[in-house]
Amino acid sequence: MSQLSLFNSEEFYRFPSELLEYTEHFLAENEASELEELLMHTAPWKQRTQKMYDKMVLTPRLTAWYGDDDKKYQLDGHQFNVNPWLPELLELKERIEKSTGYRFNSVLLNLYRDKNDSVAWHRDKESELGNRPVIASISLGQVRSFDFRKFDDHSNKYSLPLQHGSLLIMKGDLQMNWEHRIAKSSRPMKPRINMTFRLVK
Repeated sequence: MSQLSLFNSEEFYRFPSELLEYTEHFLAENEASELEELLMHTAPWKQRTQKMYDKMVLTPRLTAWYGDDDKKYQLDGHQFNVNPWLPELLELKERIEKSTGYRFNSVLLNLYRDKNDSVAWHRDKESELGNRPVIASISLGQVRSFDFRKFDDHSNKYSLPLQHGSLLIMKGDLQMNWEHRIAKSSRPMKPRINMTFRLVK
């Protein structure tokens, strides 16, 4: 499998804007660092289990859900009780909505603690997200490579380093035709928090 960069390499795949938008400095550095520090110490981080090859295994990352009051979310066969919005997260949600024109009612936080934490190749195609879901992803902390590949063609892999304070919008038919992941790393990695704002039906 060859590895190509997105956006900023001599050899790259330029995703159409109807599928992917990337803003490297959506949050100022100090603003992103303050939010990272707050979430690191206040979010109710949990490690979930998932079924893999007929065995229950611990997911290699920690998660926390926030969202609108009195909601329970069913995603990928799991039911989640959401935590009420922190003022800082609600303000960020509204800022993203104003900037993008999309609406969200929840945010899933992922904490990648070190180089061993990851998320495997997948598509966010749960029925609760609708046919063409829009997901707004904010990254805080350690820069990690966000990999993409065609669902039906694994010959090429495309990587985008997600910067501290960046915003990535995934939309259109992206979840139908492309997979994405955060791979484990062979190099030391500091913690990274990823926030994915979603509209769960």
